[in-house]
Amino acid sequence: MANKKTANVRRKSAKSSEAQRGWEFPLERKNLLWLGIGLGVIIIGFLLMSTGISEDPALTTGAKWNNPLAITVAPILLVIGYCGIIPFAIMKNFNKNDEESAKS
Repeated sequence: MANKKTANVRRKSAKSSEAQRGWEFPLERKNLLWLGIGLGVIIIGFLLMSTGISEDPALTTGAKWNNPLAITVAPILLVIGYCGIIPFAIMKNFNKNDEESAKS
């Protein structure tokens, strides 16, 4: 019987400490900085891709691209931005590294 009472008291104290601390936004300043870098890389990729649009009408044998940056560099930048930098910025926990360095 005493074990149940102490377990209830522990649960209540844990809940009250969580309530006092409140909810914290999971992304830190470094995460938002990396999100901005990723967004910048994506915007540069789309701008480079738009330079390949020519005023000449598309040919029936295939489209004529006048800028090789639009067909090589732009897709690479978009893949790096969407599949590399943005997921890294969301999933990386910079706060954990700061706590470990403070302990040592």
